[in-house]
Amino acid sequence: MKNKFIKSTIILTIGGFITKILGMIIKIVLTRTIGTKGISLYMLVLPTFNLFITLCNLGVPVAITKLVSEKKKSSKKIIIPTTFLILIYNLLLILILIIISPYLANNLLHNKNTYYPLIAIGTTLPFIAISSIIKGYFFGKEKVLPCTISNIIEQLVRLALTYLLISHMMKYSLTIAVTSVVLINIISEGLSIVTLLFFLPKEKIKKEDFTITHPILKEILGISIPTTTARLIGSLVYFLEPIILTNVLSYVGYTKDYITLEYGIINGYVYPLLLLPSFFTLAISSAILPVISNSYANKNYTYTKKKIKEAIYFSLLIGIPSTLLFILIPDTLLKLIYNTTLGIKYIRITSIFFLLHYIQAPLTSTLNGMNLSKEAMKGTLYGGIIKILSLIIFSLLKIGMNSLIISSILNIVIVTFHHIYYVHKNLTFSK
Repeated sequence: MKNKFIKSTIILTIGGFITKILGMIIKIVLTRTIGTKGISLYMLVLPTFNLFITLCNLGVPVAITKLVSEKKKSSKKIIIPTTFLILIYNLLLILILIIISPYLANNLLHNKNTYYPLIAIGTTLPFIAISSIIKGYFFGKEKVLPCTISNIIEQLVRLALTYLLISHMMKYSLTIAVTSVVLINIISEGLSIVTLLFFLPKEKIKKEDFTITHPILKEILGISIPTTTARLIGSLVYFLEPIILTNVLSYVGYTKDYITLEYGIINGYVYPLLLLPSFFTLAISSAILPVISNSYANKNYTYTKKKIKEAIYFSLLIGIPSTLLFILIPDTLLKLIYNTTLGIKYIRITSIFFLLHYIQAPLTSTLNGMNLSKEAMKGTLYGGIIKILSLIIFSLLKIGMNSLIISSILNIVIVTFHHIYYVHKNLTFSK
């Protein structure tokens, strides 16, 4: 188990680093192609995209990883019927998105140019859902190489299409270009699925494999519902974020241009830069889930504690040096990566608190592995409520986009310390 954890972490770290570099290049190409206005428009749509990605997955990949890692049931009887049900469910999501997009664009986001990008989101959902389910299976088997290869291929395809297609679409309009940015996910996720299928065991699929039993469905829902709810809360908060900012800041006197520009700077430059080290922490969180599930279920609490400490230690090993760079030379990093110096003041204020964010993902995976998904969900809920309330309050105080920065910091602190408390509490009282 120890060797598998280390091997998985190394593979995921290397793969995560490559995909992160490719993601940075994509961001650079995209930023320079569609400009600040295009990025700002895309950032208005992105929270909705993230919300529907959370909805389309329904937390099933985490449930599949956990159930497959426990090796109690046939993987086929878990994955095949679940995939079929998720596809039907995604068709319903597409219909919902088509219905609500006009109101969302015109009345909530107050930007009619977001309508077509919002509609485009629906077409990508089934591809994202299937890809996530197959990756969940491989993580459960602790075979992370297929996922790593598919992620790299996905990013390469996205980079090629961003470079070749988006600049061409800019000739027509900015809205068409941003819509194309969303639609690229169909091809990139589709090729990711094809790649993953090559690594699946060549087993004959029978008619009965499509039938999901009540016990399996109950187990999947028991894991996926709290996980989905937690992610849904996070996505919902992110979804409400631009709506609250746009309406409250407009109410207290800020212009639409100021709000759109500054929000685009924070979510287009500042947060992506601060999240660069997350490729390492996400690798750790993916690798540690099956390990914790196994060791905690077998009551090997000493080993569980050791792995958790290692996960936090390795996360900070990358997080601390990165934070020092963000504090000392944010202008250099912004210029190098995004060819801009916009957002320096936001980075210096926020970066120190992102140290807590870097250990949040491993802690969340730990709670899921310890059958404490409900506690992880509660932490996300408390943090989300505080973020929304503080965002409204500080926006009314007329401090501009600093209201977003402060509310985000409060969210990070509350969620991380909540997770630390419950991990420590349950391991302390476990015998």
